[in-house]
Amino acid sequence: QVQLVESGGGLVQSGGSLRLSCAASGFTLDDYVIGWFRQAPGKEREGVSCISSSNGITYYADSVKGRFSISRDNAKNTVYLHVISLKPEDTAVYYCASVPAPRPIKNTWLLSNICVQPNTFNYWGQGTQVTVSS
Repeated sequence: QVQLVESGGGLVQSGGSLRLSCAASGFTLDDYVIGWFRQAPGKEREGVSCISSSNGITYYADSVKGRFSISRDNAKNTVYLHVISLKPEDTAVYYCASVPAPRPIKNTWLLSNICVQPNTFNYWGQGTQVTVSS
């Protein structure tokens, strides 16, 4: 059974940090672009970061650049999102998602075109809540 499971969310104070995990089962992440998305109440789902399948190319939304860092551990079939300097406006449910990419995405611009379109992704986790208090 194909499954993505997020973990690591929680309640933190402004300026705090978290490490979100996205563990895959039923398939291997090696040939997939993995994205982290978030959705706050009353807002559309937003792509915050993506990582290409095998060459380390990454993308970050402007709102999180310098504060969020995405990484993958293919041996553990897991993708991480390290988040620091959290702000109240980062409060949202965070989801990871995958889309097949047998060929590595060549550059950040191409990856951004994928990451800003959540409908491109076909497998989704259930989400993990991140709440940042001021």
